[in-house]
Amino acid sequence: MRLIILAATAALLSACAGAPTGNAPQSLVDRSALTVQDILSTENDRMDAASVLRRARGALVCPQSFRAAFFAGGAGGNCVLIGRDAAGSWSSPAFYAVGSGSIGFQAGIQDSQTLLLLMSERALNAAIENQFKFGADASLAIAHLGGSLEGATTTNLGADILSFSRSRGLFAGLALEGSVLNAMQEWNAAYYGREVTTRDIVVNMAAHNPGADPLRAALIRFGGQPTPAAAPAPVPAAAPATPARPSRGGISRTPLPAPR
Repeated sequence: MRLIILAATAALLSACAGAPTGNAPQSLVDRSALTVQDILSTENDRMDAASVLRRARGALVCPQSFRAAFFAGGAGGNCVLIGRDAAGSWSSPAFYAVGSGSIGFQAGIQDSQTLLLLMSERALNAAIENQFKFGADASLAIAHLGGSLEGATTTNLGADILSFSRSRGLFAGLALEGSVLNAMQEWNAAYYGREVTTRDIVVNMAAHNPGADPLRAALIRFGGQPTPAAAPAPVPAAAPATPARPSRGGISRTPLPAPR
């Protein structure tokens, strides 16, 4: 059974993570921006969204992931990872494929929008280093909050990852899942016009594509503006030196020694 799950996961990742065709990277970024708006834009969620996003270290956005099964199943899709620095600025995206195989009592077809907020440095590093196994990594505390952020500011404060999703379709049953993230370096190179690592994109913010600005703007819209860098304190001007008053007529007033 374990070999079947691994084979299904590998097949899904291979299918999702191939070389990009046409405008596929930009299309994924555009759909990711819409996913952020769809999940965070409800009236009840806006205040919670701002509070949560201000604490996040990054976000993984999967605008469409499919899940289908009849006893043995699998799920897969493409996602983008965005990092956030201490000042509140969001990076341009790095590209990922996600896939999983599962065995268990299950039946149905479903597609969903998913937003994972990475609330700790540990969670962000796990995603960057391809060590993220969703639902199977005991070292990461994951809080599943459905399609709403309500209560996220007062509960699950210790979670490394906050998971939000909106699904369409029917999927019934329990499954043993372990979704795996895989960086799509070919997509990164195609989108930025050069070879660039995920860490340079997400943490060092050393690559940028203007096409990602709407996605970054959506995150800023719900999470607040970045904190501007503090201007250096002005250096006080030195007090002007008081000029020496010359002796009247240029005559020295030094007393002469007394005659002997």
